Amino acid sequence: MKKRKHETLFLVILHALLFRRRKQRIHRFLTLASALFAAILCLILFFSPPIHQNHLINPISFINGTGFRMNLQKEHIFRVPMGGGSLSGDVWISKQSKFYHGCSDSSNSFPTAEVNTHPNRYLMIATSGGLNQQRTGIVDAVVAAHILNAILVVPKLDQKSYWKDSSNFSEIFDVDWFISRISKDVKIIRDLPRIGDKIITPYTTRVPRKCNAKCYQTRILPILKKKHAVQLTKFDYRLSNRLTTDMQKLRCRVNYHALKFTDPITEMGRKLVERIRMKSRHFVALHLRFEPDMLAFSGCYYGGGDKERKELGKIRKRWKTLHARNPDKERRNGKCPLTPEEIGLMLRALGFGNDVHIYVASGEIYGGEETLAPLKALFPNFYSKDTIASKEELAPFSSFSSRMAALDFMVCDESDVFVSNNNGNMARMLAGRRRYFDHKPTIRPNAKKLNNLLLHRNNMTWEEFASQIRTSQIGFMGEPMEVKPGRGEFHENPTACICADSEMDSGAATISGMGEASDGQVGEEDQEWSDTEYTENELEIR
Repeated sequence: MKKRKHETLFLVILHALLFRRRKQRIHRFLTLASALFAAILCLILFFSPPIHQNHLINPISFINGTGFRMNLQKEHIFRVPMGGGSLSGDVWISKQSKFYHGCSDSSNSFPTAEVNTHPNRYLMIATSGGLNQQRTGIVDAVVAAHILNAILVVPKLDQKSYWKDSSNFSEIFDVDWFISRISKDVKIIRDLPRIGDKIITPYTTRVPRKCNAKCYQTRILPILKKKHAVQLTKFDYRLSNRLTTDMQKLRCRVNYHALKFTDPITEMGRKLVERIRMKSRHFVALHLRFEPDMLAFSGCYYGGGDKERKELGKIRKRWKTLHARNPDKERRNGKCPLTPEEIGLMLRALGFGNDVHIYVASGEIYGGEETLAPLKALFPNFYSKDTIASKEELAPFSSFSSRMAALDFMVCDESDVFVSNNNGNMARMLAGRRRYFDHKPTIRPNAKKLNNLLLHRNNMTWEEFASQIRTSQIGFMGEPMEVKPGRGEFHENPTACICADSEMDSGAATISGMGEASDGQVGEEDQEWSDTEYTENELEIR
């Protein structure tokens, strides 16, 4: 009996020892397998393309191995080619642009200043906003003076708004050139004169937005006859888009021929252009418009969390009449500026390779170099005022926002392709100017259609993405027949001042029957006068 017990105990001990050894082997095998798997995973992550912040993989994917592999595969699907390729045709010219030209001469029936001007009627205007918003006011002031049969006093520039630029008219524009070029249409003087020993005190008032000729004659002319001098304040977009052809052509003569920057600005602007041209025959100018004030005003959100909401929310309080906005809805409706990376992807998809030289016109970029890095990676030949001019050269301009904006305006105007990221004053002014002078390409992102493509780009190949981008941009590439006459602001679409050559049409007639880009532009008949003050605040930021 004792012998059996000893045998049983021996077998139990032997079984336990064998199981322990097997367990140790399994443990060592599992440890080795785990280490090997970790090493393979590290190699995969090391050689994979970098994952940008906006491409972050959902943390759940790390728990679910299948989800991780699927996301990793998507990252490999969307791969921007190094060269970029090009579209069929030339990306640097507009189709059929040779058939159109600017035409702003007045008709024989348009009264000259000598006949039209009444003595002792003086019109003064105080502009509003930044450089290009003020430019609209200056242009429209000349037309208003003609409507009122008045002498125009050289306009006062806005020195108190957000930009706090102390420059006067003669420090931005060549005042002598301005007066002489318009002398046949409107008499312009530098200062309000005396009548005898008395200084004329102007009566200060304001006209509604989009005030037409009859509106000026009804509201302002009676005051002008009585007081002899009237000053109109907040003078931006205070003139209707719907004017006679001769009045529209007067607008164009002022905007495209009479308003010339001063010699120091012109010379510095030419230097900037020449330095880029020395590096490349062609270049793209991008008005990035990704400054904190623009993003705050837009009400859009770019994934920066509480920090972004707090920073932009603080800036947004400057405009007390702004309504709260739904960021997702604003983006779906194409109201949000694209990020620098999204603009870069659009341009690459349109056929601009990574060897293209790009000039960025912009103030302080929200997020700084980190925000710009993806765009610079897509276009390494990247310039701005600060990179192609020294601090000493920019010193006479750097303390004045309007003068710095004037330099950017010149470079963008001279560029082979201009890209606007926001349909603000500078973008509209340049679009109209480039239409008037040879229809140089002006690309406007069709943000409403691009939004969905950009959000889901990792679910498709680059070839699919590029094809859909090109389709979405039809009607937004600055071609002569894109926008129907009367749509948008006149300064953006000056159709009364653009004529078709005889090869295109019988006689040099004003463009008509043009196609229309479906970009949500609002015609003047759709504007509501009830939102006057809201729109003023909207324009001040641009």
